[in-house]
Amino acid sequence: VQLQASGGGLVQPGGSLRLSCATSGFSLDEYDIGWFRQAPGKEREFVAVITWSDTDYGAYYADSVKDRFTISRDNTKNMVYLQMNNFTPSDTAVYYCAVDSSGSGSYYYRAGSADYDGMDYWGKGTQVTVSS
Repeated sequence: VQLQASGGGLVQPGGSLRLSCATSGFSLDEYDIGWFRQAPGKEREFVAVITWSDTDYGAYYADSVKDRFTISRDNTKNMVYLQMNNFTPSDTAVYYCAVDSSGSGSYYYRAGSADYDGMDYWGKGTQVTVSS
């Protein structure tokens, strides 16, 4: 299982970027896959996940990025994307894509915070810096 994130860079507040995650070694269409980020001096945090059930996909977001970020996947290309709009300086972080290859993980929303428990493969991150 391999994942490689790309597309980061320097962007101004209010700007946009699209991150890409190239995957290999597994069938992307059968697993939950998501994005996390780690800002300087902070713990890694959940950003978004696109989940798979027997019949449909679902997309879930951290409250801090909801309505600004959109996660999507292209199973034919083994790619996952994160479209990020309307940046604020607090979005500055290294962004990682990750997959739950065991199928036993789950998204949850508890105590006012969203997260995903069970990602077991992680790609190298891509830096996003928001600055004017």
